[in-house]
Amino acid sequence: MADTDETSAQLFCRIGEFLRDNHLSPDPLHYAFAYRVLTDTHGPLARAVAHLTDGGVCLSRRDIENLGGEIGALAPPTPTEQMVRARSDGLVAQTQMQVEGFTDMVLAMRAETEGFGRDLAASADAILHSHDKLAHDTLGSETLDVDEVVRITTRMLDRVRTAETRLEAATHEATELRARLEEARDNARRDPLTDLPNRRAFEEAYAAQVATGIPVCVAVCDIDHFKRVNDRFGHMIGDRVLKAIGEALRLGCEGHLVARYGGEEFAVLFTGIPRDVAMAMLENTRETVAGKRYRLRESDEPLGAVTFSAGLTGAAADEQFGTVFARADALLYAAKHAGRNRGKIG
Repeated sequence: MADTDETSAQLFCRIGEFLRDNHLSPDPLHYAFAYRVLTDTHGPLARAVAHLTDGGVCLSRRDIENLGGEIGALAPPTPTEQMVRARSDGLVAQTQMQVEGFTDMVLAMRAETEGFGRDLAASADAILHSHDKLAHDTLGSETLDVDEVVRITTRMLDRVRTAETRLEAATHEATELRARLEEARDNARRDPLTDLPNRRAFEEAYAAQVATGIPVCVAVCDIDHFKRVNDRFGHMIGDRVLKAIGEALRLGCEGHLVARYGGEEFAVLFTGIPRDVAMAMLENTRETVAGKRYRLRESDEPLGAVTFSAGLTGAAADEQFGTVFARADALLYAAKHAGRNRGKIG
């Protein structure tokens, strides 16, 4: 019994180390995946994980999905991500309040319009009645009917002014609401850390471009040994590295869509250019990044060289995104296994 308890404790510790090393939260889904890996260390799943994490590479969300694991929560969000998420939540709440207020305003305008219609009908009846009486009644009677028409018309004008004021306010509210919805829609398609488009935006852009028939190439880029940066300098420095690489790709591949696909992975959608031209842009960017020597701004301590590897492939007409991405991803891992800091085209 003691041996069993000791073995269980050791396994529990190893699972904890596995989750920590791959920046996975200790929820049941990740625990179950780690348990499968660590209880059959010579099995196909464990071998696949060892292959993917060779050289200190963290498992990505997509890696776990591809290996048959379920996805739970990833590592806790950074302060930057927390701030942006809080801002997005506030925007959603504000927008919801505006929608409710706008609905109330429209209902009030509808009631005002119905009242205006009743007054208009009453005025028309009064005018007709007055016209009929002109031929038969005295001047005094005619004057009484005209007074009634004036009274009703005045009420109508008051309602028109009220409706105009409400309509102006509703138009202003609708304009603000449209702007906030556009902002919320943009936030849903943007990575909060790098401010680049996210995975959702990238896949939508791919579908839109392929539908036009314009030639498309997809590149997948991954920062080399990123786990070592996080382990040595912490996640705040890791976040800075992610932002720096994202900016370098955005500038180096200007005119084409650069997105943070997840974790330390970026994706580039090249449109309207041949594969070799796209690869040349990617290689120029990679060489520029590799030639820099980053330092910590707080202490001026050298961070060392930061590099990335990439795989690039062209998409056939109407080819599904998953197929193209998997091909680019395989080329990326071929570049990793060939020594990193290089690109592969196929």
